[in-house]
Amino acid sequence: MEYKWILFCPVLPATPSSPRVMVWRRMHSFGSVGLDNGLWILPYSETAGQFIEEMKSYVLSQAGNCKVFLTNAFDEDTEADIENRFVQDRAQEYFELKEQCEDFLAEIEKETARQNFSFAEYEENEQDLEKLEVWYQKVKARDFAGSANAQVALEFLEKCRQSLQQFADAVFTNENDPNTHPKFKE
Repeated sequence: MEYKWILFCPVLPATPSSPRVMVWRRMHSFGSVGLDNGLWILPYSETAGQFIEEMKSYVLSQAGNCKVFLTNAFDEDTEADIENRFVQDRAQEYFELKEQCEDFLAEIEKETARQNFSFAEYEENEQDLEKLEVWYQKVKARDFAGSANAQVALEFLEKCRQSLQQFADAVFTNENDPNTHPKFKE
């Protein structure tokens, strides 16, 4: 598939480093790929264009300058290489999300084995699941190429949802049983 690409070339002063770090974080967060020597690339969309306008304003406000180009790849090999970089970045993000889901499932299993069916434990795990859900949505929004790994991550999220629901059921069932709550040492 042939894309139009936005090339973003920010130049910021060497010190302080915080504006360069901010650009790096925001560009990654939006799903851009860093090419050589501070050059960033992302597929063109209206949303991406608005984002780059914001980044351009930020760079200029930090006593920097930048150039922005809208372009196509020169040849099929270049296009395939760029697409592959985006696919690899998303694959890594989905893999890390899957790992965090596995940790979440292990935590639920541990607390179930301990019979720690407290509302506080449920609430903590509910918050952790919400973070995983938000993370998945962010990665999915950056996944313009439609990574096959998205489905695997989604399946793990569903396992997490089911596991938390089972834990919630146990918390409700054991709500008034003093033997299912950890004791505080005085």
